[in-house]
Amino acid sequence: MNPTRPNRTRTTRTYDRFGGSSAADRSRVPRRSTGHGKRQPVRGEFALPKTDTPALPAVESFADLAMPAPLLATLGHEGVTVPFPIQAATLPNSLAGRDVLGRGRTGSGKTLAFGLALLARTAGRRAEARRPLALVLVPTRELAQQVTDALAPYARSVRLRIATVVGGMSIGRQAGALRGGAEVVVATPGRLRDLIDRGDCRLDDVGITVLDEADQMTDMGFMPQVTALLDLVRPEGQRMLFSATLDRNVDLLVRRYLTDPVVHSVDPSAGAVTTMEHHVLHVHDADKHRTTTEIAARDGRVIMFLDTKHAVDRLTKHLLDSGVRAAALHGGRSQPQRTRTLAQFKDGHVTVLVATNVAARGIHVDNLDLVVNVDPPTDHKDYLHRGGRTARAGETGSVVTLVTPSQRRGVTRLMASAGITPCVTPVRSGEAELSRITGAQAPSGVPVVITAPVVERPRRTASTSRDRRRRTGQGRPVGAQARRRARPEPGNNSAA
Repeated sequence: MNPTRPNRTRTTRTYDRFGGSSAADRSRVPRRSTGHGKRQPVRGEFALPKTDTPALPAVESFADLAMPAPLLATLGHEGVTVPFPIQAATLPNSLAGRDVLGRGRTGSGKTLAFGLALLARTAGRRAEARRPLALVLVPTRELAQQVTDALAPYARSVRLRIATVVGGMSIGRQAGALRGGAEVVVATPGRLRDLIDRGDCRLDDVGITVLDEADQMTDMGFMPQVTALLDLVRPEGQRMLFSATLDRNVDLLVRRYLTDPVVHSVDPSAGAVTTMEHHVLHVHDADKHRTTTEIAARDGRVIMFLDTKHAVDRLTKHLLDSGVRAAALHGGRSQPQRTRTLAQFKDGHVTVLVATNVAARGIHVDNLDLVVNVDPPTDHKDYLHRGGRTARAGETGSVVTLVTPSQRRGVTRLMASAGITPCVTPVRSGEAELSRITGAQAPSGVPVVITAPVVERPRRTASTSRDRRRRTGQGRPVGAQARRRARPEPGNNSAA
């Protein structure tokens, strides 16, 4: 298949305040309600575009889609049997080459919604060196790795190569992957811009472009970089934009870069009402630290969010001293450290992940049933994305926010902006009510140390020693070797 837009008439775009194009769409708009996990419409979102071009109907099974047989076989092998609503609605249209605007709460299945279409429409083609055929832009390194990991088995099944392009890692290796002819690039905007400026990547052949978590990219200040990159891809190519929330900055991207898009908005309240509970726990300032420690000592994994990396490090040290297997995740850690910490959290070696907002996007951990806002966020979108780490893909979970007396008014406004009506409970450490809601218990008090896993190194042979000397420059003249080491590596300071 040639991943270009089908010939179609550009229609005049109108807007529906309900965010849909039919009575069925309007019937899904959440109403004000009360109780655990109930959501009201999120404030500040723009009206979704509607066109007169009819969308293809949703499917009930992946087998109903015109996808290559290897992709269908891999879905079965991976245990993916029934499409999630956003997949069922968008895939028939994205496979046909239509632009797509998809809104759905995090964990709703967006990665496969765009990934399967991207791979199916790229299958059978080969990229030239430095000229990928498809591009996925994401806001964070963790999300880039998650998207790559999720799509890797499907890409292998149709013999497509994926290159992950993010800051904090070797730009030379990433350039090498692009020179090797990767068909699909998953990238953060800053590092991709660096590689383009170095001449290691061109976007002229990119016929399918995806913006995942577009709202987060605009919130992080990537809008100028994102628009500059979108201006470099093929103008007639297909574009898909997926996001959990839609604000005015995302509206600019939609109006400028999407042509006659198929719009699908998964009811943001549907998953939250049935699978997620929202709790606001009123705590006293003097008791907050002990309450946090008892929640961390619960059985099972938990993510705890704080505002600053220094606060994260202090709480992590306190928890380790108290006998809780905790680890810190924030922007002050190197990318290898962040990757190792996430792996330890996923395999259960670490039970408490203490994080700043760097972990609010792009982290998927199965069976994570509790997220705690030790420091309440100031922005409602941060609240939604922090909470989105739990109750993913139909699982159950709870979001707990600890609120001191001086924070109550601000948190009330926050919840209203997020469309959340939480259950509010005053608690104290050691009380049964705290344990009922969070599973809190007294910590063991026996300090623990989290050690890095030991990686067994391969035995060195004469040939591997020679190879190592070639790679490291051993045996070169001292002056040449020193000049090589002193030469800076462009783009290695990318924040993304």
